Amino acid sequence: MSIAIKMPALSPTMEEGTLAKWLVKAGDTVSSGDILAEIETDKATMEFEAVDEGVIVSINIAEGTEGVKVGTIIATIASEDEEVAPTPAAAPTPAAAPAPAPVPVPVLAAVPAPIAVAAKSMTGERVIASPLAKRIAADKGIDLATVKGSGPSGRIVRADLDMVSPSAAAPAVAPVVVVPSAPAIAPAPTAVPDFGIPYDAAKLNNVRKTIARRLTEAKQTIPHIYLTVDVRLDALLKLRGQLNEALAAQGVKLSVNDLVIKALAKALVQVPKCNVSFAGDELRSFKRADISVAVAAPSGLITPIIVDAGTKSVSAIATEMKALAAKARDGKLQPHEYQGGTASLSNLGMFGIKQFDAVINPPQAMILAVGAGEQRPYVIDGALAVATIMSVTGSFDHRAIDGADGAELMQAFKALIENPLALVA
Repeated sequence: MSIAIKMPALSPTMEEGTLAKWLVKAGDTVSSGDILAEIETDKATMEFEAVDEGVIVSINIAEGTEGVKVGTIIATIASEDEEVAPTPAAAPTPAAAPAPAPVPVPVLAAVPAPIAVAAKSMTGERVIASPLAKRIAADKGIDLATVKGSGPSGRIVRADLDMVSPSAAAPAVAPVVVVPSAPAIAPAPTAVPDFGIPYDAAKLNNVRKTIARRLTEAKQTIPHIYLTVDVRLDALLKLRGQLNEALAAQGVKLSVNDLVIKALAKALVQVPKCNVSFAGDELRSFKRADISVAVAAPSGLITPIIVDAGTKSVSAIATEMKALAAKARDGKLQPHEYQGGTASLSNLGMFGIKQFDAVINPPQAMILAVGAGEQRPYVIDGALAVATIMSVTGSFDHRAIDGADGAELMQAFKALIENPLALVA
């Protein structure tokens, strides 16, 4: 019995995705757990595994197709003991009564391609081609009778048409208008003038689209308040050196960021009025501190989460953060590894940035922006000296967190960094 493989929902909020790459082809034998494809969601590119075993009968959605709705059949698989025969050609669908010069409707979503569909070429000869291939052939004026199919049973697919010249087409054929069953017309994009300046245009991936949408939403709907403190790092740097010497035999190396994650989590536990989220007509107060840490990945910014960071050792945080950052850069994070969090941390100190204001990641109510530690003049015990100072700015959702409460959190964080033994107590 044939089994339909459908576009999976790889996250609770996923409604559609991009079928980035197929790792199998028609005729391949697969087993449960084999990787079938790479699917780009609104957060990352994720691998899609086979649940059943058998032979791939057909690939219904070509790789690179965007906007594939969850639940769409993307491929078909048959059990290994089933005799896989070429799918018989379907009878041609009766043509609708001619209409006067219809205006072609743009197809915005990918249309699933059935296994093998019989059609007539421009010369009247019966051919087997996918609906997508037929539509492309009609748009380009290509006679399908002149194209050799590479799909199952000689079916013509989109890839077969990429190198075909439209000059081989039969002339004077009326254009075929494909009307989706449930058309959805997106608003026309706003034209942005280029003023004649040369440029390269790169289409936004799903991750970048999501970043643009969420950050716009954050700045438009969240009243930000910014609070900055200067923190002395000398004691923390000394402790870090001692801890790294002790942990070297275990292969663990702490970064300043690992200790900052721990300090933020403990500060949120100490000041629970800042470990909250504004949710319309209610204020949610969280019982643990889950820290979302901003990581720059090739596809865009993503925030893997250190769950319950306040109770974890700094060595555990360092090990977990290293693994999550690597997965983030490879686009391999699972949804539970980046969805959630009660507060965020963004550190640009390694780039030499002295101080900046970060945008809150909704529905969270605060984010900590960490700058570089640098040698600065600093008053110590009433005397001017030189110390290693780091500027840190907290961005707070003023609907949920009052300025005084935000200031209390910043003071708690400063105290933990300047007296770092509390981080390992």
